[in-house]
Amino acid sequence: MRSMLSFALLSLVAPTPAVCLAGTDVTPPPGPLASPARIAALLATIPKPAAGETVVDFEGAEIGMPVSKWEEKGVVVTLAGPLKRTPAAKPRVMFFPHLATGHKGILNAMANDQGVPLTVSFPGAGASSVTLVLWGSTGCPVVVEAFDKEGKLVDRKALASVPARSGPSEPVPFVTITLKGSAIASVQVSGPRDGEFLAVDELRFAPLDGQQAAR
Repeated sequence: MRSMLSFALLSLVAPTPAVCLAGTDVTPPPGPLASPARIAALLATIPKPAAGETVVDFEGAEIGMPVSKWEEKGVVVTLAGPLKRTPAAKPRVMFFPHLATGHKGILNAMANDQGVPLTVSFPGAGASSVTLVLWGSTGCPVVVEAFDKEGKLVDRKALASVPARSGPSEPVPFVTITLKGSAIASVQVSGPRDGEFLAVDELRFAPLDGQQAAR
């Protein structure tokens, strides 16, 4: 059975409004069929990776299939948990496409527990910087926090809302956020309220232990 959030997110790829299992409409604005020029302009807003950064882009993931965790290039993405509103459910993450670009983004798959953050854990000694490329539903807040291995907060960035489209023919914008610290062991991504979503399109990190960057 599909989750309420998966029905909501189908509005990104289907022309008809999505209706959740509880009978409540949860329909983020549909992505436009943007022109190649608009798509190129959108992609130009994303800074290029820095030398030595490891890049995780989730392009090997399967769209729309909830999983307990995702591992790629030593990075592990899960829900912070435990679930608050649905404690009997198993925490899941899921991938959905950014319609204009086709990029795959990872997000919280639990429709009634959007307040539970995504946790991104880094391999080895951690990272000195972490950059995330994000996109989300209209009006969705963003909070990104970096922690060391003891769980101490080392950096935090927040936005009242993801960037909004300037018009119906524009693609859903990306926002890029960078966190820095002496030894970042994990990052938490939060902000969505139930009925909203926030997807991590790509993340990059500068490893501390000299491991070779993977592109």
